[in-house]
Amino acid sequence: MRRMLEKTLGGMALALALVTGAAAAEGPETLTRDWPQQGVFGTYDRHALQRGFQVYSGVCAGCHSLEYMAFRNLESLGYDEDEIVAIAAQYTVMDGPDDAGDMFERTAVPSDHKPAPFANEQQARAANGGALPPDLSLITKARAGGEDYIYSLLVGYEEPPAGVEVPPGMNYNAYFPGHQIAMAQPLYDGMVEYQDGTQPTISQMAADVTQFLAWVAEPKMEERKRTGIKVMLFLLILAIIFYAYKRRIWADVH
Repeated sequence: MRRMLEKTLGGMALALALVTGAAAAEGPETLTRDWPQQGVFGTYDRHALQRGFQVYSGVCAGCHSLEYMAFRNLESLGYDEDEIVAIAAQYTVMDGPDDAGDMFERTAVPSDHKPAPFANEQQARAANGGALPPDLSLITKARAGGEDYIYSLLVGYEEPPAGVEVPPGMNYNAYFPGHQIAMAQPLYDGMVEYQDGTQPTISQMAADVTQFLAWVAEPKMEERKRTGIKVMLFLLILAIIFYAYKRRIWADVH
């Protein structure tokens, strides 16, 4: 019995060591924040989402695409129809073929998806020193740590510690696995002028664009949560009814 217990404890210790080692291999621990959309009753902060869209449009859109976002989706952020038409009109999209069989460019409309900054992967790599900027549509779902990781990455640029050499074309980031990342620091204090007057610090812009990207990845999150709460209430009421019915049926049975 003692030998079996020792083997069990030893196996548990080995498993814990493997899990700890795997977690350490994934990268440094990220910063954590209380995001308004988290939790059963969490909802998106519309003001933060609009600010985040400003940051994405002014800073990130030059390299990173949003393949799954159409301009009309911005209605969920609080933009009205005229504002969405004006935002879409800033872009041109390829359309066609026309009657002659040729493709042509036209001004984007709300039903269009936001065009990518590069025509193809090769062009994107050539413009970024061989690195391919990822599409950001699902980035908060695709990275372990979600919003915390994206936020940490954006605020984690700093001078490398003494004795750490960073190769040319790379940048030191305290929260990126390996600490060396090809993407240059994207955010600096004051680089975006917020329409609502919020102070555009690095931390503020990072938090806003992170929330915007969380919304892009899951725009129906609030609807899903409302539906889930309704289902749970329905099941609770149904359970109470069934329990009362069961008590009535078996009331005379001793």
